[in-house]
This record gives sequence, structure tokens and C-alpha cells, in this order.
Amino acid sequence: MNRTDRLYALTEELRRAGPAGRTSAQLADRFEVAARTIKRDVTALQEAGVPIWATAGPGGGYALDPAATLPPLTFSAREATALAVALALSRDLPFAPDGRTALTKLLGAMRPEDREAAAALGGRVLYRSAHGAEADGSPLRPPRPAAARVVDEAIRDQVVVVLDYTDADGRSTERRPVEPLTYALTGERWYLLGWCRRRRGGRWFRLDRIDRAVLTTERVAPRDLEEVFGPVPAGVGPVVLDPA
Repeated sequence: MNRTDRLYALTEELRRAGPAGRTSAQLADRFEVAARTIKRDVTALQEAGVPIWATAGPGGGYALDPAATLPPLTFSAREATALAVALALSRDLPFAPDGRTALTKLLGAMRPEDREAAAALGGRVLYRSAHGAEADGSPLRPPRPAAARVVDEAIRDQVVVVLDYTDADGRSTERRPVEPLTYALTGERWYLLGWCRRRRGGRWFRLDRIDRAVLTTERVAPRDLEEVFGPVPAGVGPVVLDPA
């Protein structure tokens, strides 16, 4: 069994074990490897975002948080290929780090021939990257990864985020408390729409102009998007998770 297959099998073994988990010795025996190899594998999975708990002391081992993962799903080769291509296309979108982690897990679970089919299909899909150019022709920089991850969390958890921001004229402001409302894509640029407490009003923050973002633990009270920014233009709406 190669390492990729073992990592997937290790995750499924811990899922089957439930809250009781498995000891290092049990896992080493199950996969016929040394205990230190199991430790390295668990560390790799934790770094990839798999919620594995470790318990120390005699009889200590590892357990998978059942609330943080989905049960096993079965995809056909064509479904897995379609998902892999869609996730690969999401690298310029909000929540891209989670998408990349999901893509890594999906590719690791696919058969080599299915990975090759996904790569070939991706080569037959053309799209315009968000990394275009400014009005003056200068390259449009991508959002800073660290700041983008924090803004993703603020949107997801609905907590205040503090921004350092540079506007279109090059003016910088620091430590602006913002209540995040939504993301918006317009003119091939992604924006955070939020209530700026310093300006006491709704503001658009272009993601690639956010220099730094700090997450707080302060929950935000819901605000009506149209009350803050006015009516949503015709033809504009949220992402709908409906396969129909």
C-alpha cells in the first residue's frame, strides 16, 4: 500500500473506530508499518485539515472528530472527474484554501487512470483567471492568502474582522473594524461587502487590496443587504446549491 492509499485508509479506519479511536500500536499493526510512520501520517493528515485528536499516555492513540467530517461517499469515476475539474477551477474564488484541500483529498482517492482523465478534461476547459490587469495595464495581484483566509472565516462565522486596506488611489487605512455581509463578483474582481464601523456605512473592499485581516470573536448582528447597499441589480443573486 502506497502512502496516499494508506492516508485515506487510515482516515477511514479512525472513522469506523468512532470516539474510542485506535492506539498507535493498533494502527501500526493494521497497516504493517512502524508506530513512528503512523505518527508521521497522522501529522500529515492534521496539517491537511483532517480533525484527528491525539491522546497521550499509556493506551493513548488517535480519534477522528465525527462531527467535523462527512460519512464515506461513493462517486463514480465520471462524478469524481467532474468534481476535480470544478474544484481546480475554484482556485480564484472565495474559500479557495478549503477547495484546494478537498481537491487534494479527492485526487488522492482516485485511481491513477481517473486522475489522468480529470487532468485531460481540465485541459479542455478554458476560463479567464481573476488575475487579469489593472486599468493602466499593470498586473492585477491576487488576494493575499493569509488575509483571504481570515476574511473567509469572518464570512463563515459572522464575526467582526479588522482590516488594513489600500484604496484605488493608494491611500491606506489601518485597523478598520468591518462587519462582513457577503462576497460579490463584479468586473472579474472579488469584493467583500461589509458594514464599516469607522465610516458608519456599507463599503466595498476589493479582496486584492486588503493588506491584512485580523479575526475577532465578536459576533455580528444580522444586517439586511438591501438596506445597507440598496436594491440588488436584476440578474444578480446568491449561489444556489441546487443540482436541478
